[in-house]
Amino acid sequence: MDQTKQTTACPSLTLAPEQLRSVVDPQTLDFQTSAELSPIEGIIGQGRAVAALRFGLSIYDDGFHIYVAGPPGIGKMTAVRAFIEELAHSKPTPQDWCYVNNFDDPYQPKICRVPAGRGRRIQQDMRSLVDHVRREIPRAFESDDYGARRDAIVKQLHQQREDLLENLGQRAEHDGFVLQVTPMGVLIIPMSQGHPLSDADFQALPQATRDDLLGRRDALQEELNAVMKQGRALERTTQEQLQALDKQVALYVVGGLIDDLTEHYRDLPEIVAYLKAVQDDLLENIEPFKGGPSAQPSQPPEGISMSTAWLKELAFRKYQVNVLVDHSAPVGAPVVVDLNPSYTNLFGRIEKETQFGALIADFTQIKAGSLHQANGGYLVLPVEDLLRNPFSWDALKRALRGREIEIEEIGERLGFVATKSLRPQPIPLDVKVVLVGPPLLYYMLQSYDESFPELFKVKADFDTTMPRSPENMRDVARFAVTFCARQQLRPLDAPALAKLLEQASRLAEDQTKLSANFGMLADVVREANFWAGQEDAAQIGVTHVRRAIEEKVYRSNLIQQRIQELLTEGTLLIDTSGSRVGQVNGLSVLSLGDYEFGRPSRITASAGPGRAGIIDIEREVALGGPLHSKGVLILNGYLAQAYAQEQPLQLSARLVFEQSYEGVEGDSASSAELYALLSALAGLPIRQGIAVTGSVNQHGQIQAIGGVNQKIEGFFDVCKARGLTGDQGVLIPRSNAKHLMLREDVVEAVRAGQFHVWAIETIDEGIELLTGVRAGVRDFEGCFPDNSVNGRIARRLHEFAERLKEYPPAEKNGRLMLAH
Repeated sequence: MDQTKQTTACPSLTLAPEQLRSVVDPQTLDFQTSAELSPIEGIIGQGRAVAALRFGLSIYDDGFHIYVAGPPGIGKMTAVRAFIEELAHSKPTPQDWCYVNNFDDPYQPKICRVPAGRGRRIQQDMRSLVDHVRREIPRAFESDDYGARRDAIVKQLHQQREDLLENLGQRAEHDGFVLQVTPMGVLIIPMSQGHPLSDADFQALPQATRDDLLGRRDALQEELNAVMKQGRALERTTQEQLQALDKQVALYVVGGLIDDLTEHYRDLPEIVAYLKAVQDDLLENIEPFKGGPSAQPSQPPEGISMSTAWLKELAFRKYQVNVLVDHSAPVGAPVVVDLNPSYTNLFGRIEKETQFGALIADFTQIKAGSLHQANGGYLVLPVEDLLRNPFSWDALKRALRGREIEIEEIGERLGFVATKSLRPQPIPLDVKVVLVGPPLLYYMLQSYDESFPELFKVKADFDTTMPRSPENMRDVARFAVTFCARQQLRPLDAPALAKLLEQASRLAEDQTKLSANFGMLADVVREANFWAGQEDAAQIGVTHVRRAIEEKVYRSNLIQQRIQELLTEGTLLIDTSGSRVGQVNGLSVLSLGDYEFGRPSRITASAGPGRAGIIDIEREVALGGPLHSKGVLILNGYLAQAYAQEQPLQLSARLVFEQSYEGVEGDSASSAELYALLSALAGLPIRQGIAVTGSVNQHGQIQAIGGVNQKIEGFFDVCKARGLTGDQGVLIPRSNAKHLMLREDVVEAVRAGQFHVWAIETIDEGIELLTGVRAGVRDFEGCFPDNSVNGRIARRLHEFAERLKEYPPAEKNGRLMLAH
């Protein structure tokens, strides 16, 4: 049959040009340029995800944290952040968190919670307090009044000591002794005739006289010891009086300021208690303040250098306030996005400094992590980076379960650090955690992590597409407006926006949907803006959008061009005209990361009598994937259902992808393989100007496949390179018709009658179009028409079965073989 006649003989299967691409008419848009549209905020076309986010962000029960699932490139992180920030504005601003010194145990700093913005104020007040005390206390201790009172106390001590020694001296003189004060202490020396006795003179005295002197001296020594003890008591009393005087002077300087601060912060019991502790400690440690702000520090040991400024300020650092989290500027709840959720970035750290060759740390060196910053608000984390950082995931789960943040060195948690370090008081945790990642990780965590279902009970699924409704089309256009405004790009005119919407449908591979991959759409706008700039255009036009799409393809299709050259020059064998028995053009899609293209492949089949059934050569050599093998096995089911109801299926057939040197996967070529097999059985040639795609079930129904646009365009490019004849085209499943968003040059070729796209539902429809012969339907006796395709196949299979009866199977060496 003439192929042209066959093309026109099946008008119901032929798709019109209007069915191959859903075009957006710029006249239907109610604006001329994108500048006329208002910007859009929030999430576009993701009603399910928005509902889940609203629920998850509004419920505050334990465990209702959120996992946002979706493929990369659809703008999940940006959309979620914008959505949460809009919601957070209406939430109350959380309180500030401050670490202060624990004067009872400096290794366990205390945490204080204060209203938002007051943390910095307390920090400044304490700094002013210390500066004032350092300035005023030296003046107070240098005053005449203090000097007079101190001198009076010291003078009283000296007077009392002199009185004690004078009384003891008179007693000693009465007993014939004299008291002599030396650096070694007070000595009791015997006297004779008004002069001290030397050792020689003492030895010259009679024994009785010496014994009498020694007895009186021992008694006097006991009195001297009592006097010395009384003197030491006087010194202690005097020292206490001096300390009391110092405290009184210091309290005069400090007390008023502390009282003022206590009154100012009377609504904060934690701060009032802290101020009381500061006053007590300051009065107990006055000496560092006596030197004044300009006092020089004591010299470090010889051979050791030290920062003078550090040593000078070290004694006063304990009175500082470490504002860990400051909410003086933000309005509403904080929204923190941590793109590098390492352990220290999440939970904070304790910095250290080297002094005297050792690492030291205090509470002022405690630094906040993103979990502290987000406390009272929302923390957004990329789940892949969270799981990639050691210890972060386990520590986050522990914090969420315990509802507190503990700053701890990771080495100490693992037991690697044995030195004494700070153990800051934990902070109560009230945060909503939002994990953003691919669906696969959600399912893996749900299955293998026992804690995950308890903590992340809300899943927000981001779809890759959205309905192509007027509302969503307008929202996508408004997205372009917002993007151009933020990136300071030229506005798009109406035809350019229409072309962008068409590209969104092509990315979605569906005429009734738009792609939610706003990252790719944004790239198109950026590139179109570049080409508009090359022409000094004031707006982005349709030619610029079209060129942006074409240039991106040109940058990525080098391998496609090489394959096209091989096909055109005949190195890879593909026929685009004529007819062949047992041979058909199948279509596949090759993916190169960011670019996919269709490639035609020759599929051949051979058939003969036998009991082996259908042998998939790709599977036999381990090049066929499981899905491809499944598709071939379904062919056995179809043949048995269609032709082996009254006799066994006695067939030995081979199927192969010619010149295929890589793995074959998927069942989209199963219909093409079946056509090749049916052609080989019927002895009818198949038109080589038609390529075939689609999977088939056991009942002969053609099923939808993926990549239909790339497959059609791949075969079209080969036909165009060799010359379009008007008889060429592609056979696709009817259910794939709504997925067509073909290139404009393909649509124009179809409109000109140079190329065709047919949509079918059954194998019978396809084989009729490919061979030009009716498929044939069983009559009331169960027989196919003789000259139909099915009739020829049934007759051929019957011949195979009859022929095999002449060669019954024989067993030889334990194997079943055909007898000759």
